[in-house]
Amino acid sequence: MNDTSERSWWGWGLTDAALSDDECRRYGALLPGLPTDPITPPTVADLRLRAPRIQAPPALADRCSIDPRDRAGHTYGKAYRDVVRALAGRMDPVPDLVVFPRGEDDIVATLDWASDADVAVVPYGAGSSVVGGTEYDGGDHAGVVSLDLSHLDRLHEVDRQSRAARIGAGICGPALEDALRPHGLTLRHFPQSFEFSTLGGWLATRSGGHYATGRTHIDDFVESMRVVTPTGVDESWRLPGSGAGPSPDRLMLGSEGTLGVITEAWMRLQDRPTFKRSSSVVFTDAEHAFRAVRGILQANLTPANCRLLDPGEAQLSGASRRGEWVLVLGEESAHHPVDDALALSVEIARDHGGTVPAGTHEEPGSPPPEVRDGAADTWRSSFIRMPYVRDALARMSAISETFETATTWDRIVTLYDDVRAEVGRAVSEITGAPGLINCRLTHSYPDGTAPYFTVVAAGQRGAELGMWDEIKAAAMEVLTRHRATVTHHHAVGRDHRPGYDRQRPERFAAALRAAKHELDPAGILNPGVLID
Repeated sequence: MNDTSERSWWGWGLTDAALSDDECRRYGALLPGLPTDPITPPTVADLRLRAPRIQAPPALADRCSIDPRDRAGHTYGKAYRDVVRALAGRMDPVPDLVVFPRGEDDIVATLDWASDADVAVVPYGAGSSVVGGTEYDGGDHAGVVSLDLSHLDRLHEVDRQSRAARIGAGICGPALEDALRPHGLTLRHFPQSFEFSTLGGWLATRSGGHYATGRTHIDDFVESMRVVTPTGVDESWRLPGSGAGPSPDRLMLGSEGTLGVITEAWMRLQDRPTFKRSSSVVFTDAEHAFRAVRGILQANLTPANCRLLDPGEAQLSGASRRGEWVLVLGEESAHHPVDDALALSVEIARDHGGTVPAGTHEEPGSPPPEVRDGAADTWRSSFIRMPYVRDALARMSAISETFETATTWDRIVTLYDDVRAEVGRAVSEITGAPGLINCRLTHSYPDGTAPYFTVVAAGQRGAELGMWDEIKAAAMEVLTRHRATVTHHHAVGRDHRPGYDRQRPERFAAALRAAKHELDPAGILNPGVLID
């Protein structure tokens, strides 16, 4: 079995990186009306887990676990609502078994048995879903299995000539990069969950990486995939490109474990960057800041980082405390200095009213291979730490969660204003006090951008979950009215299912249901995700 002793079963990341009780109190003191002491997370021994209702078949017995820690750790993902329920010891969706397959044969055997025994199978990468993607909520199956793919964690093969590699779906981000480093290569895909997410999870959820422009979605890096379904094993041809009809890879990308189990993929790689540079530019108002980002992208520039923080987000992350909009820019290359590329983006930002703070590294010259900007570094550190802070606030009964979307440039100002006004109004009505509604642009394109909103508010102990669900519903109504996507890179899962149903054409939903029936006739794979 996997050693999960260092992973928090109830919250984000590593147990020794979680904030202390005193740190929780300090964060809680920033929101009037919260309790004075944090919730003490229950131990696994405190949990009252339902007894397993099923027994593993003999051929899989040594791959299966009914250990309470394994079962508890595989019950939820890591969304705010998951953390709140875990802190309260509410473990109703707990899986009966956790299966740790050691190869494809074990997965085939698991799906065969589950199909015959009416057992639901929920594929599990590293458990960092924030949309209910790993939680069973699919009906009245005889039992539920969490299929943990962490043993499928090998770098199988490297094609240095084509800059590609065949990689097991269960490998986590740091291990993947460590395996590629001796070859001088990188996948260059770094979502915020990088440390605690897997290649298979990225593929199944159409993950977006840290890079704000250019090739940032995992879709862009796929050459081919191998998938186990309850009716057989499929593998697409490895090709640099193809116009041969609808792509089989596109069917599985974003399928969230409901059509098949991704076991490995050939992925396009890149040379590791050696030249890096960053800068920040500040703006006094939203309109000029949005125009600057649009100007950079429509000039066909593709900075590695192009994050725009509104004043609230800039203050929350420490990038600025002067009420400014902050644009964090970064360039990198494996082949050439990036001074000129960064200078072009900064010049466009200045043309749209931006100001470069004193001491920021933005002028051309001959700097060392990596020069970092202070505001950029501050934001980057805050970005990595944010999930732990979220958990600390949850322990104080605060509401602290995010939602993201994407829209075209002609609608961004109105969408931003309406979300802040309407969700802010909902927060005040639901919690009885105003909250923070902050925003940053995480990814941008020539034709639009992806705003990512953060909500922080004072909850009421015992009522936090219902409050957040009402706030999230209000947010989804605003997005739907603006025809903005229900999710840009967090996936659909169960939390976004109502919005996804409204966003997609019904005939497409019917075609997806037909594909589900063909690939999973018993309906055992992650039931309730994407389709009924």
